[in-house]
Amino acid sequence: MTTLADLNALPVPDFVDALRGIYEHSPWIPQRAAAQRPFASVAALKLALQDAVAAATDDERLALLRAHPELAGKAAIAGELTAESTGEQAASGLDRCTPEEYAELHALNAAYGARFGFPFILAVKGPTGHGLARREIIATFRRRLANPPRAELAECLRQVHRIAEIRLNALLGIALPFGPAIMDWAERLGAISDDAAGLTCAYMTEAHRRTARQLAAWMTQAGMDAHVDAVGNVVGRYAAADPAARTLLTGSHYDTVRNGGKYDGRLGILLPLAIVRHLHARGERLPFHLEVIGFAEEEGVRFRSTFIGSSAVAGRFDMAVLDLADADGVTMRAALQAAGHEPDAAAIAALARDPASLLGYVEVHIEQGPVLLERGLPLGVVAAIAGSSRYLVELEGTASHAGTTPMGMRRDAAAAAAEIVLLVERRCADGSALVGTVGQLAVPDGSVNVVPGRCRLSLDIRAADDGARLAAVRDVLDGIAGICARRGIGHRVETLVEAAAVPCAPRLMAQLGAAVERAGLPAFALPSGAGHDAMALAPLTDVAMLFTRCGNGGISHNPLETMTADDADVAAAVLLDFLRNLA
Repeated sequence: MTTLADLNALPVPDFVDALRGIYEHSPWIPQRAAAQRPFASVAALKLALQDAVAAATDDERLALLRAHPELAGKAAIAGELTAESTGEQAASGLDRCTPEEYAELHALNAAYGARFGFPFILAVKGPTGHGLARREIIATFRRRLANPPRAELAECLRQVHRIAEIRLNALLGIALPFGPAIMDWAERLGAISDDAAGLTCAYMTEAHRRTARQLAAWMTQAGMDAHVDAVGNVVGRYAAADPAARTLLTGSHYDTVRNGGKYDGRLGILLPLAIVRHLHARGERLPFHLEVIGFAEEEGVRFRSTFIGSSAVAGRFDMAVLDLADADGVTMRAALQAAGHEPDAAAIAALARDPASLLGYVEVHIEQGPVLLERGLPLGVVAAIAGSSRYLVELEGTASHAGTTPMGMRRDAAAAAAEIVLLVERRCADGSALVGTVGQLAVPDGSVNVVPGRCRLSLDIRAADDGARLAAVRDVLDGIAGICARRGIGHRVETLVEAAAVPCAPRLMAQLGAAVERAGLPAFALPSGAGHDAMALAPLTDVAMLFTRCGNGGISHNPLETMTADDADVAAAVLLDFLRNLA
């Protein structure tokens, strides 16, 4: 079996020959990567091969794509594929297609080639390496056929790197110690849902309670003392040898949005769970207590109140939320009682941790965006969690006849809203860590033949720097006032959320970054545009976050949310290294 040490020691021609089958008919890639030897890790080797492609010319990258065969195409049917491609297509049953499937793939291949000028490329062994089902492959083919050409070119190159990663693992005989279990657990939890059509796990529903029981069982099996607390948090404690030791918290939330993804939140519970199982199997204890917490609620789907679980641990639980009712009129208090909890003030107050007993809180989370994906990096260290300003804007013009009201005499609320949307886009493009979104836009009681007299829109402005966010808010609100004055539109702005940015603790960031570098990867820092449980815990203790790469263009809060077992594995290795070296 070839090893990384072997690859580092080989003469360049032999190194290239050893990696000849990793990238389809493209030996120039290992040839160029060879100059970066010795590689400190397999992750570093994968990154060097990827960098060689990134530094290539457009024509070289296009030739690399065109070197790949069509899926279930003529070459496959004729038995003319490389051994690697033959095995990969067979693993997903593409050599056993029905006549209807062959016909559909033939049509898709033809349409794709005509649109893009290169073959459709997909790592058919999938995120886990075990193989995608034919129906998944065909559905992905259909979906990506609608991509813009530049986006699809980038996606094909990412799929080429994923294929190479799987092939390199096979060449080196790599058995991932953490990633497959994490992915399997996520898949099993993903089958527990309020909705048969997709993954929905709302606070204190039957699916939520089943998920909590399953997490507690896995924690116990991994060697932790586990329980479900008064608000539904699943808490697993892996004790240090010294009872007086301090505690490091980690975890994330296990509830989901409606029709959400399998990794949002849950990765941050399952990944440290896999680490504890590994430590327990070795009989290894850390010099501090480690608590893995599956926070019961972060998304606010059922009761429109977020951070229920983490706010209780932080000692900031608002007892008033217990009287909030869901769409069926069931209060949170009643839902908790029906689940067997006693949500009284004393029980919830007892969940608060003592800051003096804590070393900090570290959360692993899928990025939920495309930054790491675009940079070709499996991991990133979060520098800060963005603050958020959210508003509801009501515009009041005059409804009038669409045929008889001259254009220059209209008080069109929708036209004012359109100008506001463009204002937000223009202003919030001025700053790399600043984003602005109008996510809701409505014309109440609108008709096709009526000039809109009313319009309602949402406004969400976020930035990791509060100064940049508040400056943008001022400019946008002033701009809205100016647009409305010029157009003769009345307006009202209601503040929904004002949340300050949360910087991550430099001492924890530095130690996470050092662990990333010891894994042979760059310690890339990035902001989090999304909110996380770490925000709720920041008043309690120092916080830090490690992001993992999000596939499918960075899509999250969506069934298409995905990641790979390899990325989960390297993230687990980094977190384990961080735990063992925590100062």
